[in-house]
Amino acid sequence: MALDYKLIGERLKKARVEKGYTQEKLAEKIDVSIAYLSRIETGAAHINLKRLNELCNLLGVSEAYILNGASSNSATYLTTEFSSILKDCTPDKKELIYQIATIISEKNKNGNK
Repeated sequence: MALDYKLIGERLKKARVEKGYTQEKLAEKIDVSIAYLSRIETGAAHINLKRLNELCNLLGVSEAYILNGASSNSATYLTTEFSSILKDCTPDKKELIYQIATIISEKNKNGNK
């Protein structure tokens, strides 16, 4: 699966705006030109993993969210992924997965992780 740099850029821009950074301020913090940061945000420039990690740390977002939209803070975290797995399971396997999830959920409610 190829990376969608335009979508990655849109997520980075959204995180930047939510954090209250201008392109100029963020570019200064990571020591790149404003033009380069702009190209990342539009998807015109590809970002390497080191720079992505640096940006994510500054913006307070996870790389997973930037790369694929998954955020463990989201109410729909992994919903699509679980649905995809479950659709191919037999009823017996679905029941087993449900039982395991119930056990894990109960442990978390009791303060055990």
